Amino acid sequence: MTDDHAARPSGIASYPSLKGRVALITGGGSGIGATIVRRFAEQGCRVAFLDIAEDTSRALVAALAKDGLSAHFEKVDITRVDEIQAAIARVREALGPITILVNNAANDDRHKLDDVTSEYWDWAVSVNLKHQFFCAQAVHKDMAAAGGGAIINMSSISYLMGAADNDAYLSAKSAVIGLTRGLARELGPENIRVNSVLPGWIITERQRRLWLNADGEKRILERQCLKRQLDADDIARPVLFLASDEAGACTNQSFIVDGGWV
Repeated sequence: MTDDHAARPSGIASYPSLKGRVALITGGGSGIGATIVRRFAEQGCRVAFLDIAEDTSRALVAALAKDGLSAHFEKVDITRVDEIQAAIARVREALGPITILVNNAANDDRHKLDDVTSEYWDWAVSVNLKHQFFCAQAVHKDMAAAGGGAIINMSSISYLMGAADNDAYLSAKSAVIGLTRGLARELGPENIRVNSVLPGWIITERQRRLWLNADGEKRILERQCLKRQLDADDIARPVLFLASDEAGACTNQSFIVDGGWV
């Protein structure tokens, strides 16, 4: 499936424990994030998402509305902690206490070693790692007051592969695992579960536009154990599970979803 806003496919499980809960997704305006937003809305969640891309985000809200679903959008530069904090406060006021957080926002921009500046490095860490901590910081009291919650942090198999021309991104994504384990240990006594998901090569509109070509498609099928392309729902499905009570004993873990690439 290549349409990020596609209708719900048959076979996606329903999780009664998700109904009525407030779910916040970062980077929810397109790609994997947009599919996650839609799937949580279909579960009966009150869904909010943060994104810097206003046009695509509003298009998603409109597409959901046409299907009888809804989502609350906040335009945010996630490299700005003050904007994150203010947006989450507005989400809380609009929808109620947040008990599910999916830290999905990222940017896998390629870069050559000698082209990386201090400013670029700081930006890459901010967009791929730093916001995950500050989003968790902003919502964990909501979760504790509600008796528990779930945080899902997006990492990537890229750092396990040691992909070239991506040092800043790989550094940040590997650090997501450390952040996940630290938060899981700290927040566990409040029944807050923290896990990470490591997607493989998920085929989205952006991947097709920027990186994927015939050679890339061939390498995917050669390397993966599963001989098919992975799409955004391959990530949304385990995210729904990890947010639900069905994963009530799952925390401090990293789940690789890559079709058997690594």
